Amino acid sequence: MSQASKTIVPKLYLLTNDDEFVLLYQKLEAALATGLIALLQVRRKQTLALPDGRLKLYEEASKIVQLANTHNVAVVINDDIDLAARLGVGVHLGQEDGKISDAKQRLAPNQLIGRTCHGDMSLVKEAKNEGANYAAMGAVFTSTTKPNAKTIEYQQLVEGCQQEIDLCVIGGLTAENVSELAGLPITYVAVVGDVMDLPVDKIAQRCEQWQQAFFKWKTPAL
Repeated sequence: MSQASKTIVPKLYLLTNDDEFVLLYQKLEAALATGLIALLQVRRKQTLALPDGRLKLYEEASKIVQLANTHNVAVVINDDIDLAARLGVGVHLGQEDGKISDAKQRLAPNQLIGRTCHGDMSLVKEAKNEGANYAAMGAVFTSTTKPNAKTIEYQQLVEGCQQEIDLCVIGGLTAENVSELAGLPITYVAVVGDVMDLPVDKIAQRCEQWQQAFFKWKTPAL
């Protein structure tokens, strides 16, 4: 069965925010316990900016990885191949944050390597050729996390889906507006604010709303 003729349902890819760690951990517990999170990215910019940021990030990430392991959720570390190697997890690399070849040398074969590609098809092709597991395209919509990020066109996502590499979309996505992408064979929908900005007791329900949005997904020929 060809990719175009079967239903491809995206998976929810959650990114951490800069909440105080105790609160962050509670939110992650609530989200991961739903069984609806397929991939978790540890991205803690404010922690890393502290004087002892690298040590603190290692301590936080260790606890997050341990939690994710109990729920069988894969983890990637944002931008830091060394930390990913120390923790035995995957890595997500921005265009200026290390080479895919270095990550492949340092990480186990089963660890995911993602690459930020914005809306640039040459970067998507490059990520595929260099052996990344997925290419991230965005921002799809204006987001609170990166309000100045340039948004991309729908047609760019269509082209990205044709490059024979798993595609991740990111940027301003919500359980409501993601329906605008329905029909595209997207592997991961990356979310920060739409889940992590909620209070702990609302997290599980929001994850369920995401799952309902994905259930409506149909993939026609591109």
